[in-house]
Amino acid sequence: MKVETVKKNICINRIVTQKTQNFILEEDAIIPDIKPDILKPVSTSGNVCIYRKEVSDGKIKLDGNVNVYLIYLADSETDNIRGINTNIDFKQIIECKEALNGMNANEKVTIKSIECKVLNGRKVNLNIQLEVEITLYTNEDLDIVNNIQNIKDIQEIRKNVKFNSVIGSNSTKTYAKETIKIDSGDNLAEILRVDFSIINKDSKMSYNKILAKADADVKIMYLTEDNRIRNVEEKIPIMGFVEMLNVSDNDICDTKYTIRNILIKPNSEEEHSIYVEIELDVSCNAIREEEIEILEDLYSPSMNLEFNSRNIVTMVDKKNKSDVYEIREKMQIQELAGEKIRDIRITPNINSATISRGKIKYDGEIKVDFLITSNNQTTVEGITKTIPIMYVMDYEEVTESSKIDTNIEIAMQDFVIEDSEVTLNINLNFEVSQYNQINMNIIEDVNINEEKCTENPYSMTIYFVKPGDSLWKIAKRYRSTIEDIMRLNEIEDPNKIDVGMQLFIPKYVCTKNNIS
Repeated sequence: MKVETVKKNICINRIVTQKTQNFILEEDAIIPDIKPDILKPVSTSGNVCIYRKEVSDGKIKLDGNVNVYLIYLADSETDNIRGINTNIDFKQIIECKEALNGMNANEKVTIKSIECKVLNGRKVNLNIQLEVEITLYTNEDLDIVNNIQNIKDIQEIRKNVKFNSVIGSNSTKTYAKETIKIDSGDNLAEILRVDFSIINKDSKMSYNKILAKADADVKIMYLTEDNRIRNVEEKIPIMGFVEMLNVSDNDICDTKYTIRNILIKPNSEEEHSIYVEIELDVSCNAIREEEIEILEDLYSPSMNLEFNSRNIVTMVDKKNKSDVYEIREKMQIQELAGEKIRDIRITPNINSATISRGKIKYDGEIKVDFLITSNNQTTVEGITKTIPIMYVMDYEEVTESSKIDTNIEIAMQDFVIEDSEVTLNINLNFEVSQYNQINMNIIEDVNINEEKCTENPYSMTIYFVKPGDSLWKIAKRYRSTIEDIMRLNEIEDPNKIDVGMQLFIPKYVCTKNNIS
């Protein structure tokens, strides 16, 4: 017989699993006929685009490409440096036994290295190592039993629980478009390299929408027709409106920007300019902290109740924090003496994050790539140096059991070079999202098993307390109540019973007539 219950609907954000996987892309690239032969590679870089993501049973599929820029020393007396740009497509399947159709996945794909091997003057082999960090989660609607309607005699354990409830999830497509002007004296020959990052992220919530704003920091190195290497940088605004019902300013918004496609080319309509178009997917999760009273356990001394329950793991205490790590360091690099620096790129990489109460310790390194030429530009070289990252972030809310997700953006970089000494001034913005996980035992439905409601022949039991016992467990097991056991055994504190203690347990008769 089914028991009449009152249920409450909640939507929880449940982290199913997190995993990291590395994979290799390898492909040959041909030097275009209009360009000179390659003598040796000088510098390689790339940008990752993800244009399709699919979660199915047991696997996650990513479709995308790596937009690769190769700068090379030409086998030519006049053209000493040239570049090629190529797209390498990939379809990567990540095996994940926890994945089910309909779940959501957040992916972060990082280029760990790009190696270039010259096969002949017209062909090179590109070997790219990618790292994929996957967070698989599900937004789950639950109907949980909150009250029992038609049972006269019932014993309950109730608990107030705080958790992070998902208000909504949605996404939108947007573009960052700009015509970037270069020096009027530069006649553009070709684009050698493009680097960009999403910085200055911000979101505002109101009127059933989330306004997501950021900047695409685009850095372009190009070659002029008179063989000069030049650089230009531009910040392109990004803005997108994501529909989200019932969102408020007090909610937490997790916003993710995924680059879907990149178009960068000399502007055919306007001289001395480069056209940039970046297609992005902006996805948002709106999360609210809520408190609910849940029914964790129940029984009736006078009838046999059966119920289905399950344990769920959900998020709580989610917080976002940003902090700036300032690096001020001097380096002696003898290879730079007497040379001219054409470009400097920095790539931060975190190897480990150790969490203690109130602090997160990051260990890693910053790779600094110098592109240099001699004063007469007869040679071009790439030099790579590393500096350690040893940064401790104060974060009051974190504990050893907290889960964190860290993103790093380069907020500022400045270099002062005097002969072979380089002074580095770098600001890294650490964006950290932290949360804890809690276990909630929820009851989904309650029934009465009338066939088991037979009279109990014993009215009293003598019981000796065993390790792990509690008065609730004992009372439930023997169809008694905590209050009656305490009264009969003169117990003052229900939480203080000793192993081996003798208890007299009154028992009730299981009947079928206690339903209102």
